[in-house]
Amino acid sequence: MIYLTLGQGIRQGLTLYSQIFDNKPPLLYLTAAIAGNLFWFKVILTFWSLATVVTFWKLAKGKIATLIFALAITFPPLEGNTVNAELFMIFPTLLAFYFLLSKNLTPNLLILSGALFGIATLFKMPAAFDLPIIIVYWFFTKQKNLIKNSAYLFFGFFSPIVLTFIWYFFAGALPEYFRAAFLQNIGYLGSMKPSINIPFFVRGAVLLAGLATIYIFRKKLSNNFILFCVWTLFSLFAVALSQRPYPHYLIQVAAPASFLLSMFFTEKNREQAFAVIPLTLIFFVPFFYKFYNYGTFAYYQRFVNFAVGKTNKDAYFKSFSVETPRNYEIANFLATSSSTNERVFVWDSDAPTIYALSRRLPPIKFTAPYHVADYSNKREVSKEINQNLPRFIVLTDKFPLPEIMNLIREKYILIAQIDDANIYSKISGVAF
Repeated sequence: MIYLTLGQGIRQGLTLYSQIFDNKPPLLYLTAAIAGNLFWFKVILTFWSLATVVTFWKLAKGKIATLIFALAITFPPLEGNTVNAELFMIFPTLLAFYFLLSKNLTPNLLILSGALFGIATLFKMPAAFDLPIIIVYWFFTKQKNLIKNSAYLFFGFFSPIVLTFIWYFFAGALPEYFRAAFLQNIGYLGSMKPSINIPFFVRGAVLLAGLATIYIFRKKLSNNFILFCVWTLFSLFAVALSQRPYPHYLIQVAAPASFLLSMFFTEKNREQAFAVIPLTLIFFVPFFYKFYNYGTFAYYQRFVNFAVGKTNKDAYFKSFSVETPRNYEIANFLATSSSTNERVFVWDSDAPTIYALSRRLPPIKFTAPYHVADYSNKREVSKEINQNLPRFIVLTDKFPLPEIMNLIREKYILIAQIDDANIYSKISGVAF
């Protein structure tokens, strides 16, 4: 919902990061802007995923690995049916690997491959950890022209990123863009305090130890097995970087895991047994970090009951959360009572949902209360709202905002109550 809200902001001419905010690179929000709503967002993801599977098939040249990969990136417990950055970033990454593993590495192809890694990173920062995979692989397998090829690769990698810097410079939002999409993502590494940063160094030590082990035994291993193991180590490092237990993070390791599983099931050599080692590491990480396990069976069961008429619309919505019917009702009210260019302010954990459903935007750049908690404060929010009065203000019982109550008493009137939500309208004659 945040993605769609920012996409709506782009469609209305707002500048990302300075006028409407989230802390990911821009390509996912641009995709949401092209989509316009959840249906088309998922249609785009469907065709994108098909292209991803085809690219993997071209790279793998094997049915078993491709089947495992296709199931992995659409697996509901891994949130493969949800629009997430991981599902978008793996396509340019796989395409880059397809080009880089070809026999004819021209400078143009190297630059193009680097640019694809850069594009993947502009969907989400952890994709940057896919770039070192091929360089380490070249080093381990003693590929020719390592330094020159790596230079071309890095040039390509930074090209699309630098272009975004130029774009946001001329848009007057370069500091906000750099801070939001890059500096604030350093939070993935934790605080700079050593006591908090220890897990990061532990993960780094595991990565280096794994790479050292591969290097020591490299002469006894096939190039393919070396690639899959290096790929696994860097992908798992990226997956565990934030220590946040979201299942869709594991999508980044789907490709090497599929190769290794295919090797385990189909190979008839000692590397079939060796594949157990990286596979054990892949399956260990989600257990160690206690990744969330969403109950997806109930999701489909509820849909079937709704589709065959056993459950009405209101009960179906409530099966997601008790606030879902309320959110739709509030969004419908805002959509029918205001014009597209009029601002509304919603203060609730479901605020992004209401903004996206109503296709209305807030008078401030933040779309969710946690944005305010992490990157601003309620006093600043109150100040900005006073300077740019929204047409409607929606407050819920669970999320009071006393900082704007004086403003509401002076310039707004309560006109509707929907469950625990109070909707205030700007008094006619009060100017923006």
